[in-house]
Amino acid sequence: MAKLIFEPIGSPHTANESAEMKALDATLEARRAQLRQGWGEKYIERTHARDKMTSWERIEALADPDTPIRPVLSFVNWNETFGEEERTSPSAGVITAWVKVHDRWVIVIANDNTVASGSWWPRTPEKIIRAQNMALKLRIPTIYLVDCSGLFLPEQSRTFSGQGQAGHIFAMNSRLSDAGVPQIAGVFGDCIAGGGYMPLISDRVYMTEQAYMVIAGAALIQGAKSQNLSSLDIGGADVHVHLSNCADARVPDDQAAIAQIRKDIATLPSSAVPYYRRDSEPNAPHFNPIELADLVPVSGSAPYDVRQVIARLIDDSLWYEVLGDVGAEVVTGIARISGLHVGIVANEQGLTNHPHQPGHKRPGGILYREGVAKIAAFSRACNDDGIPIIWLQDISGFDIGAEAEKQGLLGYGSSLIYTNSTNQVPMITVLLRKASGAGYYAMAGLPYDPVVQLSTPVTRLAVMEGRTLAIGAYNSRLDDNFQIIAKDEAERERIAAGMKAVEARIEDDMDPYKSAAIMNTDEIVQLKELRGYLESIVEMSYQTHGYRRVKNPRIWSLHDLDILRTVRI
Repeated sequence: MAKLIFEPIGSPHTANESAEMKALDATLEARRAQLRQGWGEKYIERTHARDKMTSWERIEALADPDTPIRPVLSFVNWNETFGEEERTSPSAGVITAWVKVHDRWVIVIANDNTVASGSWWPRTPEKIIRAQNMALKLRIPTIYLVDCSGLFLPEQSRTFSGQGQAGHIFAMNSRLSDAGVPQIAGVFGDCIAGGGYMPLISDRVYMTEQAYMVIAGAALIQGAKSQNLSSLDIGGADVHVHLSNCADARVPDDQAAIAQIRKDIATLPSSAVPYYRRDSEPNAPHFNPIELADLVPVSGSAPYDVRQVIARLIDDSLWYEVLGDVGAEVVTGIARISGLHVGIVANEQGLTNHPHQPGHKRPGGILYREGVAKIAAFSRACNDDGIPIIWLQDISGFDIGAEAEKQGLLGYGSSLIYTNSTNQVPMITVLLRKASGAGYYAMAGLPYDPVVQLSTPVTRLAVMEGRTLAIGAYNSRLDDNFQIIAKDEAERERIAAGMKAVEARIEDDMDPYKSAAIMNTDEIVQLKELRGYLESIVEMSYQTHGYRRVKNPRIWSLHDLDILRTVRI
């Protein structure tokens, strides 16, 4: 039977991170630290004064010692304010992260009790739902650390009624339960209205002595019914553990609740990761991932060798290329990450050989007919074989022009989009740098529902670059060489100023933090952090056994592609 023969990829490189990249990484670190403080030290101290842990402290206590915590969706609502008081909502008031508990990856959804007592802000529900979808796709346990005083009422119209807003959280609770995904909830304090519904469908619900779950809090009841009650009287552990049966057990404090959740996770089936590694062991890349910060230029127009990037992401820097002699503008192949098989699709940069005009070159970072067909066949084969796919995007879009239309590029692109839209295998999208036009869609961009989409500090996500869009917007005022047509110098200056303003606005909109703030990407990570994130996500993709097809490598469809490629009639 067919066997993969992995070959070394990459070459040594002396890391010399540019000052610009260092500044971008420093900005990311500073903003992460700012988000971690929630509303600041005053609110952290107030939480401690109530003998409660902050949400970050709970997550750290939950995780296995010396294992990574992988935040996701950190920058939702970044740099936005809400209500007449223009309050901020760091991370939309809820922390979502992947952590390891008893050697099993779980996703944690934790209301940030240092931000308006864990209220739900605009996009908080959408963020929770996105995290729940990640859990559903990967079938990994979901842990809710609930400390939520309900909707931030001044903005309730933006969180309450829409299809993907607060009510859909409970639909996702139900779908996770229906799919057999373990859900465990710890209730640590306020748990009002929607916050009260959120834990109930979980398999286990723990309440601390400070916790209560109510449809309406004491203040509302006193106003409506003239009853002098506290929220603990209405819905504390005395009620919900011993009378209503809405919770399973009461625990004295935060630490005890975390201990019980860890104990429950330990009883679940062990991870299938060692099984799917087969005879392999997880090994670091032969070349240091730290070098990625130097290998990928900040400038979107500067070329680089994407195989050097791949070499710093995969185990032992060993690689099996698939269809290497077709569609040179894209690279496809199989490797291992953390000892587990993955498929990788990447955009080649610089100039590539033209397949129909010997001696001619054409620019990379663009999808042509051959490359699109190659990716579609590779994606279908990976899906059939159960191999997770990593998409390394650095793309300007599809080829354009008369020849592209004659070749039916629209049809080939639609075939690829159909393939990626119907794949069941986990897909992981990384926007290395450019993510433009329909190429962003075709390479499994966020609208095509990958498990996660990661951006980097140099990612630029948009239909087109600012200068190109400005030319399009002012096309009727330009000649064939894109020079301004004007009656006089004053009109010329007005048009030039207008184009410059459009270009500046679009360039500003392409900032990765703006994309993350409105949930157009899931997380921003440093280039040198990519290997660590990919290790974790790939392990999650193989952790649960039996929910998706994972074929024995001897019978992969990928082998058929290789055989057919070499057949000559």
